[in-house]
Amino acid sequence: MEPEEFDSDVLRQFVLAFKKGKLKPIVKSQPVPKNNKGPVKVVVGKTFDTIVMDPKNDVLIEFYAPWCGHCKKLEPVYNELGKKYKNEKNLVIAKMDATANDVTNDHYKVEGFPTIYFAPKDKKNNPIKFEGGDRDLEHLSKFIEEHATKLSRTKEEL
Repeated sequence: MEPEEFDSDVLRQFVLAFKKGKLKPIVKSQPVPKNNKGPVKVVVGKTFDTIVMDPKNDVLIEFYAPWCGHCKKLEPVYNELGKKYKNEKNLVIAKMDATANDVTNDHYKVEGFPTIYFAPKDKKNNPIKFEGGDRDLEHLSKFIEEHATKLSRTKEEL
């Protein structure tokens, strides 16, 4: 229930709406970005389902905290990664400030920063967590190439 003027009528209306199933959950969210055309898409609480859970695209999503030193160190690498894959029609490189936005899907657990998941277009409720590798362009690219359902470029040989 939104914090607003509270009296018995407001509570009664809330309970009736709840019983009829007409309530929508309150999602903590920053404003939806007006311009989201950069190589790394900004996801907020209100756009998580439309961007990350979109069944037409694979999505690599970084959950970060603005104050996190590891996240600040990763930012230029992550922007490079976005630029590298910007022409891929079926792949979205995205990031979300997990301190200012709710993650609206329980399959995306954020317990530390940064947390990175790859959400294949056909397995949105079974994302793959990036673990164990260096957070550099080479390892993140290899992670994408390994899990992407469709890339237009040929895989680079090592």
